[in-house]
Amino acid sequence: MRILVLGGTSFVGRAIVDDALRGGAEVTLFNRGRTNPGLFPGAARLIGDRDTDDLTALCEGRWDAAVDVSGYRPHQVDRATAVLGDRVGRYLFVSSHAVYRRDGLAPGSDESAPRRAPLRDAEHLTEETYGRLKVACEDHVTARYGTRATVVRPGKVAGPHDEHRGLTYWARRAARGGRIALPGRPEQPVQLVDARDLARLVLRLLQDDRPGAFHAVGPAEPTTLGGLIATCAEVAGTEAEVVPVPPETAPKAFFPLVRAESLWPGQQRDPARARAAGLPATPLAATVADVLAWDRERGAPPLGHGFTPEQEARALAAADAR
Repeated sequence: MRILVLGGTSFVGRAIVDDALRGGAEVTLFNRGRTNPGLFPGAARLIGDRDTDDLTALCEGRWDAAVDVSGYRPHQVDRATAVLGDRVGRYLFVSSHAVYRRDGLAPGSDESAPRRAPLRDAEHLTEETYGRLKVACEDHVTARYGTRATVVRPGKVAGPHDEHRGLTYWARRAARGGRIALPGRPEQPVQLVDARDLARLVLRLLQDDRPGAFHAVGPAEPTTLGGLIATCAEVAGTEAEVVPVPPETAPKAFFPLVRAESLWPGQQRDPARARAAGLPATPLAATVADVLAWDRERGAPPLGHGFTPEQEARALAAADAR
C-alpha cells in the first residue's frame, strides 16, 4: 500500500509511520522537514509548508491513501485536498474529541454525539476555537471524499515521544513515591489511548477501506485518575499515597489529566466501533512502563507543567491544614 502522511515525525504521526513501515507499506512524508528530520530514512520525503500554502511538492504522485495528522485549520485541509484531488484513494483525517459539544453529554456516548458549530477561521488555537476548527476540517474531508473519507477521533493519547506530557508527569511523579498531591478527585474517569494502538487502528482502517468516524480511546478496562496513579506507582515499584489538595493550589488552570466534573462524561466515550474495526488495547501498565523507560532514557528533562517539588509541598501543607 502506498501511503502519503501529511506530517508524520511527531508523536501520533510518528507512531503511524512506524507501524506502516513495519507492515511493509510504501510511505511518503510531506512536512516542513524541521521536526526529527533524521527519522524514517526508508520513507520518501516531500518538503512543503501548509501554513504558507506551499504544497508544490504534492502536485505529482499517486497514493492509495492519505493520512492527515497535521490539519488543524480548514484552509490547510481545503488546500491539501484541492491539490491532491483523486490522486489519493482514501483520505483519513485525524481529528479530536474536542469536536463534540459538552452540554448534555452522557457517559458512553458514541460517534453520533452532537458536534460543536464549525469555525472556518481563528487567529489562535484555543480551548474555544480548536474543536470547532476541527469540525470544519472534518466536514470538508467528508464533503470532498464521501465514502472515501475516514475520520479518527482520538481522546487523550499517551506513549513514548509524547510532547503533551500528560501521562509522563504522573509516571515520573509516582516513580518518586510518597504523598502525591492531586488537585482533583481520585474517582475522576480517565481515558488514555496508547499512540501505537491508535496507529494500528489507522492502518487497519486503511487496509480494510473503511469509511466513517471512529473513537480511539482506551484503555480496555475503565480506570480513574486515582487508579492511573496507582498503576504508575506499581509499575515503578514504589509506595504512593494520593492526597487530594485544593484545586486553587495547582500552578495552572489545566493540570495534567485533571478535568472538572462537568467534563467527566467526555472521559467515558464508547470505543465499540473502533474496537470492532481493529483498535488494540495495550494494558495501561505496559504503556506506563514504556513511557517511564523513554522518559528516563532521555534524561527526564523539565516538563514545564504540574507541580514542582516546592509547589507540591505547599499544596500538601494546605491540604493538611484543612
